[in-house]
Amino acid sequence: MFQTSKKTQNPFTFCVPLLFSFSQYSSLSSAFSPRHRRMAMVKSPKKHVNLFFSLDSEQLANKVAAHSQNNITLQNINWRSFADGFPNIFINNAEELRGQHVAFLASFSSPAQVFEQLSVIYALPRLFVASFTLVLPFFPTGSFERMEEEGDVATAFTLARMLSNIPISRGGPTSLVIYDIHALQERFYFGDEVLPLFETGIPLLKQRLQQLPDADNVVIAFPDDGAWKRFHKLFDNYSVVVCTKVREGDKRIVRLKEGHVSGHHVVIVDDLVQSGGTLIECQKVLAANGAAKVSAYVTHGVFPNQSWLRFTHKDEASEKAFAYFWITDSCPVTVKALANQAPFEVLSLAGSIANSLQI
Repeated sequence: MFQTSKKTQNPFTFCVPLLFSFSQYSSLSSAFSPRHRRMAMVKSPKKHVNLFFSLDSEQLANKVAAHSQNNITLQNINWRSFADGFPNIFINNAEELRGQHVAFLASFSSPAQVFEQLSVIYALPRLFVASFTLVLPFFPTGSFERMEEEGDVATAFTLARMLSNIPISRGGPTSLVIYDIHALQERFYFGDEVLPLFETGIPLLKQRLQQLPDADNVVIAFPDDGAWKRFHKLFDNYSVVVCTKVREGDKRIVRLKEGHVSGHHVVIVDDLVQSGGTLIECQKVLAANGAAKVSAYVTHGVFPNQSWLRFTHKDEASEKAFAYFWITDSCPVTVKALANQAPFEVLSLAGSIANSLQI
């Protein structure tokens, strides 16, 4: 009787495991389809973050932790000084940070605070942490920086270089969270050693505008072309007005460049305010062109030398000037100073910061 040799046994037997592999592959591919990948991302647990903070940022840090659903633990630093005034800083629970996700909430409200906070910022990634995130809501330098002639010093570039030299943690480069940076070109100042994440406070404003009784009558105004370039794409559903500054002799005068304001509640939007002179002149122009009400929003209320006082409702004239003045808590010193002072309202970045710590 003819017997089949081992070499001539059913040539299709090898196909069985192969077909089984295809079946497995099919189930695996469906498991990792875009839909399932999105579901996996949604269901993935949030990372736990140990959040350190500067002295000025304590109130904001508490709000961030309150938004985190127990995914953020606040940590403490002893901000001490030697007799000569130089920092004598101690990071509590340093050994317990190994393998943990760590973040620092900074506030460079004055040049004197930059050095001591940088000392901590440089130290934290070296503690064998799993990742390090620096949250600097307001990038303070360069707000009036103009490189117009030889000898001008680019302090914004200097600070960016300092932050770009933050040591790499076990998880890789530092994530740097900044809100509404003043000059768009400043985002290119950072080196490859950090990963800048540029956020905006505009969604907070849009949520607040929807709560106004005259929400359907709001028009967005930009005080200059720079503000329009930064923000106009974020207001696609609003009518837009643009003002401009023109020079007449030795004076710079604000004029209405385009748009219609008559009968509308006009909200001036910009990234920051210092003395507030431009906003005041812009308000006068809008009122003269028939605006029913004028309000203002800036992400960063810097207000040096208490310049915010010129906006408070001290008398009937000032009360008519600005119905609302919204700022965020990116500049915590300002927030403390103007608490409960009409027309100011603070829109907190806490929820947005808590979300950014999960990236």
